[in-house]
Amino acid sequence: MTKKQILVVDDSAFMRKMITDILNTSEYLEVCGTARNGKDALEKLRQWKPDLVTLDVEMPVMDGIETLKGMMRVRPTPVIMLSSLTKAGADKTVEAMSHGAVDFIAKPSGSISLNIKEIEQEIVTKAERAVEVKQQRLLPSRQPSSSKNNFSVKAIQGTDPIIAIGASTGGPRALQDVISQLPADLQAPIVIVQHMPRGFTKSLAERLNKLSKLQVKEVEHGDVIEKGHVYLAQGGKQFSVVRTGSHWTAKVELGHPVNGHQPAVDVLFESVANLRSCHPIAVVLTGMGSDGTNGLITLKKKHPKTIAIAQSEETCIVYGMPQAAVKTGLINYQADIHHISEVLAQKVPKQR
Repeated sequence: MTKKQILVVDDSAFMRKMITDILNTSEYLEVCGTARNGKDALEKLRQWKPDLVTLDVEMPVMDGIETLKGMMRVRPTPVIMLSSLTKAGADKTVEAMSHGAVDFIAKPSGSISLNIKEIEQEIVTKAERAVEVKQQRLLPSRQPSSSKNNFSVKAIQGTDPIIAIGASTGGPRALQDVISQLPADLQAPIVIVQHMPRGFTKSLAERLNKLSKLQVKEVEHGDVIEKGHVYLAQGGKQFSVVRTGSHWTAKVELGHPVNGHQPAVDVLFESVANLRSCHPIAVVLTGMGSDGTNGLITLKKKHPKTIAIAQSEETCIVYGMPQAAVKTGLINYQADIHHISEVLAQKVPKQR
């Protein structure tokens, strides 16, 4: 078996050695070389044509963002960002996702030599997944293909709509594509679970807020869920929507991982299923695994008129979560990422 080749880019010789040793434990992967900065990385990208790059966010000469942009111009290649657990590191990591990075890994704080052991499996697992991403899915599609269904333009009638979205690997860029295209007068709240660790979700919410006509925030416990607002789950906590008096409010708590995730899409979807007098719209975007599938089944049981949308395979970084949802037979529409905002805007009633 020919192993997939990886280029490790980091300004720290110690980190280059540690990451190389970790990746070489995989029976599928092999580090073909290392680079100490962005300029060095671009030269070696041309020379070695690796299948995957691990890229430090903060480097001298050329930082991770500029290096990533250069890689996507020179030779689009799956990239995993390695980021510090700082606000600046989180902001740059979220920006990197919008420029084509497939995934990221948060470097442990404290003694790197001791704490990096905690993320060894994460590094190998994410690398083995990312190396399979097809080159053509790394850059935004300029000419989106047709939706797999000819969706109706008829809007929901009667009960209040609520849009619930789940995403994982590749999700930050997919969410940017969807949320940035929605109209300012959208007559529905949007609640989102994106698989990300604590700290990074706040940066993602802030970025989406800058790009959107809607108000986007990292959700807080007790927030009133209002139309025209977008609420992104906090990393490391479960997010549910509950009825409090005449309002829907956010329940944010440190719970238990569900299918290994906290926040979990299933938890969010199942909470929406428990709301009365609402018309759910469930959206499953790119991601590894099947989180959201059980929640979708519950939604359809309790609200048979739930509109279920899955991102098309052609526009997913990883088709796992949408594919699992499609296999239930409960998906109403499969749509390219560029069409999902159009479907949502058509389905939600206009302001009277």
